[in-house]
Amino acid sequence: MPVLVMKFGGTSVATLDRIRRAAKRVGVEVAKGYDVIVIVSAMAGETNKLVGYVDETSPLYDAREYDAVVSSGENVTAGLMALTLQEMDVPARSWQGWQVPVKTTSAHSQARIEDIVPDNIRAKFAEGMRVAVVAGFQGVSPEGRITTLGRGGSDTTAVAFAAAFQAERCDIYTDVDGVYTTDPRICDKARKLDRIAFEEMLELASLGAKVLQTRSVELAMRYNVKLRVLSSFEEQSDTAGTLVCAEEDIMESKVVNGVAYSRDEAKMTLVSVADRPGIAAAIFGPLSEAGVNVDMIIQNISEEGRTDMTFSCPTDQVARAEKALHDAKARGEINFHDLIADTNVAKVSAVGIGMRSQSGVAARMFKTLSDEGINIKVIATSEIKISVLIDRKYMELAVQALHDAFALEKTG
Repeated sequence: MPVLVMKFGGTSVATLDRIRRAAKRVGVEVAKGYDVIVIVSAMAGETNKLVGYVDETSPLYDAREYDAVVSSGENVTAGLMALTLQEMDVPARSWQGWQVPVKTTSAHSQARIEDIVPDNIRAKFAEGMRVAVVAGFQGVSPEGRITTLGRGGSDTTAVAFAAAFQAERCDIYTDVDGVYTTDPRICDKARKLDRIAFEEMLELASLGAKVLQTRSVELAMRYNVKLRVLSSFEEQSDTAGTLVCAEEDIMESKVVNGVAYSRDEAKMTLVSVADRPGIAAAIFGPLSEAGVNVDMIIQNISEEGRTDMTFSCPTDQVARAEKALHDAKARGEINFHDLIADTNVAKVSAVGIGMRSQSGVAARMFKTLSDEGINIKVIATSEIKISVLIDRKYMELAVQALHDAFALEKTG
């Protein structure tokens, strides 16, 4: 039988009533003839509670035991979902990551999936099981220890299962009814997209859109897994939600398809760095080793052998970046006069695969921001996106103005 993967996030399984509602959706797909793999998150708030227990018990915790504790939330949901389906006379069984097995690296709390062995679940499907309820977010290391995949890891689990089982589709059920042109809470003209290309969704996810986890979109694009984002709280149809698919599956795309934002950005500037070969490596090497996620980078014009280097990073990594750079200076690897951190900035981005074939997007974006009196601090571009750093107080105004400028409320 064809396989369908259905993933339910924490809000979709937050109570027993919601688990029953989700189970009914699974039952509908079973009735259509699918063997279904259900990936479940922990009930809403459960993971935060478990993380709190670990922090209170052992501030300098053993990461292996951290994973053992925080992965238990998904185990509870998986068992309850399987029991609910059994009460509906749907043959179902719960599976933990090690039982599948979901083989991962040994990087506890941030493990990556290396392989999913489908034999055990396929054998049970052959014996008459119709639904495998799999605890998301977890796997097993080469040492046989439980691992977790980091926040949002259940999305990644779902896509990885869809790839491993060559599923017809992977449906992600969440508390929103699809992917929008921008955040509807900021712009009331935001429109739900029927389809969006993998590349666009990947950019939007990495630039601040919270609908899908970035790694899950990367996997879907690599293995051409069709993703559908749906609300677990609304009536469904075959065309509900947003389909994330290959570019060739979209008839025609707008030049800009979405505006994303991230308010938790910081701009850091190294003032008066020696302008010499290898200086960029000397700066960004220590930042990489410290786990600082650097995004935009600008180097000013050199004067008298000195230059300024500016980059952006998440605000919660500023202290780590400062320590890494001051330590590198103390070791004599780099020399700068000052390090300035501006934590009152936001990143706003326009994304669209149509940028590849049409010019003038940057000019329209910059003029729109200029007309609103918004100063641009840093600019970064790729083939299908333009990002700017601006003062955080102008973030919502910028999102609304750009949404209007590119007429994203219109379907044509």
